[in-house]
Amino acid sequence: MRGDLEWGSVAGLVRAAGARFAARGALVDGDVRLTFADLAGAVGRAARATVAAGVAGGDRVSIWAPNIHEWAVVALGAVSAGAVLVPVNTRFKGAEAGYVLAGSRARVLFTVEGFLDNDYVSMLAGEDLPSLERTVVLRGTPPPGTESWDAFLSSGDATAPEDVDARMTGLGPHDLSDIIFTSGTTGRPKGAMITHGQTLRVFEQWSEIVGLAEGDRYLVVNPFFHTFGYKAGLIASLMRGATVIPQPTFDVPRVLETIEAERVTVLPGPPTLYQSLLDHPRLGEFDLSSLRLAVTGAAVVPVELIRRMREELTFRTIITAYGLTESSGMATACRADDDPETIASTSGRAIDDTEVRVVDDDGGEVPRGTPGEVVVRGYNVMRGYFEDPEETAGVIDGEGWLHTGDVGVMDDRGNLRITDRKKDMFIVGGFNAYPAEIENVLLGHPQVSQAAVVGVPDERLGEVGVAFVVARPGGTPDPDEVVTWCRERMANYKVPRRVEVVDTLPLNASGKVLKYELRERARAT
Repeated sequence: MRGDLEWGSVAGLVRAAGARFAARGALVDGDVRLTFADLAGAVGRAARATVAAGVAGGDRVSIWAPNIHEWAVVALGAVSAGAVLVPVNTRFKGAEAGYVLAGSRARVLFTVEGFLDNDYVSMLAGEDLPSLERTVVLRGTPPPGTESWDAFLSSGDATAPEDVDARMTGLGPHDLSDIIFTSGTTGRPKGAMITHGQTLRVFEQWSEIVGLAEGDRYLVVNPFFHTFGYKAGLIASLMRGATVIPQPTFDVPRVLETIEAERVTVLPGPPTLYQSLLDHPRLGEFDLSSLRLAVTGAAVVPVELIRRMREELTFRTIITAYGLTESSGMATACRADDDPETIASTSGRAIDDTEVRVVDDDGGEVPRGTPGEVVVRGYNVMRGYFEDPEETAGVIDGEGWLHTGDVGVMDDRGNLRITDRKKDMFIVGGFNAYPAEIENVLLGHPQVSQAAVVGVPDERLGEVGVAFVVARPGGTPDPDEVVTWCRERMANYKVPRRVEVVDTLPLNASGKVLKYELRERARAT
């Protein structure tokens, strides 16, 4: 059944899960263990406090905090009370967070003190936030002018239950549920507006396609402030009765320990997550036999990585998918009965009731097997960027197609293979060079664990490639040898003119390589 019709809103989903899976574990956060009935009760209390705070339907409420159970409670509570959730990236500094808070005109901010030694409240000192009325500290000592989480919850205990019930039952599929600001790897972040119905319908499909099941134990490493962590994590688990185990930071030993101790069955993430686990020297010390399901995407997934995930991490099911914030987090996915080659080499086919095409610069569909820009149309396309019609018009055309900026190739069966970002492509002597294609070859080098390629200006050829590589454990790749190795395996114009060995690649919180940082570094040397 379509999620938007079955539950109506996120509030309806929370209540239904609380009744259907009442005694089953919903959240495990250290010593805190909540059943689905517990979670529904806690969400209801948070919703009453949100109403008591004077938050009206459609008002924006923001969370600047890591993956902890309080994040889930307050997010679901605020949305159930009719507020629009605005998550803030925990890696942001004060000015970046202030930009999101001011741009969304958030009235209430929920945050923490002391996470990774950050004092988020003081980071906002000096920021012009005229709409922000209250700051609530979920964990840590509340600074002057803020209030504790317990005090906030208590403030809503006198709110009449029928007031909250009216808010919940009044919500429908077309109401906004969240404004999620894009990662901002280039330029200022923009807030993608997503409705309750879009969220429910997309992630009902996602949870069905990947095979998330009642009783699964789901380690959520993807940050809650990102669509993947919040919706593919919390929302999907509410739909299916899976237990969410939030992970505040991606600490490899801690993740391995948690997989063993909690008998984790589901671990989605970007390819870099699995590569980091595979590269850890203590990998063999942990019992990972409970792992069942991996869902990955966000980048080209090397076939070699899929093989190692099956053999060394013991995953029985690996599914690749593709989506972006502006498409409600999902556009295509492989299916469980796809052959291993399809799963390893593509991101699958369009989800139900959506269209995906590959087009040229004029918007015309290109022949199958030809690279072009990926465009998406359907119920999953965002309502637009918040209060930014100009930017919205720049990505959603007059026929409703969302222009993703991703370069892809579609095969004869409709399976999409993402090859690169349109802006990452560079032209060497008149030939188009796609970094992801070059990176995939580099990952086949026996001493290379991770690779990122960028284009830099060149007087003779216009642009040439520079590769940044991370060594495999115990490996010592020689830059000149890597270049020679590449020449034997790809056309000359694709071969990186220079290779730099680095300890780590710069990543954003969702695991994507920050190519603009690498471009700046490559141009400076």
